[in-house]
Amino acid sequence: MSITTQTKSNAKTHVRYIILFIIFLVTAVNYADRATLSIAGTDVARDLGLDAGQMGLVFSAFGWAYLIMQIPGGWLLDRFGSKRVYTYSLFFWSFFTFLQGFVGFFPIAYAAMTLFILRFMLGFSEAPSFPANARIVAAWFPTKERGTASAIFNSAQYFALAIFSPLLGWLTYAWGWEHVFTVMGIVGFVLTIIWVKFLHNPNKHPHVSQAELDYIAAGGAVVDMDAPSAGKRKDGPKWDYVKQMLTNRMMLGVFFGQYFINSITWFFLTWFPIYLVQDKGMSILKVGLVASIPALCGFVGGVMGGVVSDYLLKRGHSLTVARKIPIVLGMLLATSIILCNYTDNTVIVVALMALAFFGKGFGALGWPVIADTAPKEIVGLCGAVFNVFGNVASIVTPLAIGYMVKELHSFNAALIFVGCSALAAMFCYLVVVGEIKRLVLVKS
Repeated sequence: MSITTQTKSNAKTHVRYIILFIIFLVTAVNYADRATLSIAGTDVARDLGLDAGQMGLVFSAFGWAYLIMQIPGGWLLDRFGSKRVYTYSLFFWSFFTFLQGFVGFFPIAYAAMTLFILRFMLGFSEAPSFPANARIVAAWFPTKERGTASAIFNSAQYFALAIFSPLLGWLTYAWGWEHVFTVMGIVGFVLTIIWVKFLHNPNKHPHVSQAELDYIAAGGAVVDMDAPSAGKRKDGPKWDYVKQMLTNRMMLGVFFGQYFINSITWFFLTWFPIYLVQDKGMSILKVGLVASIPALCGFVGGVMGGVVSDYLLKRGHSLTVARKIPIVLGMLLATSIILCNYTDNTVIVVALMALAFFGKGFGALGWPVIADTAPKEIVGLCGAVFNVFGNVASIVTPLAIGYMVKELHSFNAALIFVGCSALAAMFCYLVVVGEIKRLVLVKS
């Protein structure tokens, strides 16, 4: 395997952890930008005259574009590499976040449609981000560290809600909802500069040592994934590969499992703050603080799930056992969200939500599983297909919950919907997936 043409030190470095930290930061901003509208949603709906059904439609705009761009985004990653595609993605999603701060300047008749379009373009721009994360982790981390690494970048979604929910809630309360979007857009522009400066492929990174490169390569890292010599990359992956993935039982179980897990995520990203305001009577300032509690628990659960999975792997358990145990236990805990329907005590509601979000985080190991199972030739495309299935939930969940709330004037059915999604994810991994192993493609 050709690793690098430049001279590298024999002293072992740990550059992969710096790369992971950068991915974590960017992913946190990624999710914060998705959640901006949920935090500011009550004020936005009031100022623009939107009812619950219309808000559900605006929330879903992100999901439509995100879904449409998954396959093209994965293809672009496999053709042009993670760094280049991710740079453009980060810049443009920050740009469209920034522009949402100016929607209020439009007449009300056009403001709602403008907001829908900007949310659509946000989803369009963010589409390559998670497949790129999976590619970067597969390139930088050996198999025995991949579960923890993937869990850490995936847990950034909870970290984002924990850190940014109070900040965005305060911005909405003190300065107005417009500043939620402009501030987050500026943060994204700064991160774009950091990304370009510090993110490199393993075999091209100026600070990685030969010892670290040899270690991660020997452990299964695909260090030359984006090497220019990989001629296959110029032509892009064959569509027959997609057919093989979609006819493989293991992959279908993983794909559908991600859909149900993401249904839980999108409740928290869209309707959870509004649920606390409308159903529990909290102020937007209080919601910003309260919403951070389940998010922090989700963050802890997300990191612990990856650590436990890798610990089981190092203790000699099979990859199948090491990945499935945290997923099943986590989804079981996530069903506790249904119990919120049986209490009006705010403290108990927040505690149950925190337990559910901890469980969701603990069991959200879809990305490590994809890093373990994706065919080496099309890691980016496989991650994109996985994200297509997962992010159908970004359309279905906001619309379904919006319809339930509008028609039933209650969030009770919505919480049952979310809890049943956790049970369905358990079913996928217990019954459908079977043995977890890397899919070997049949070359035509």
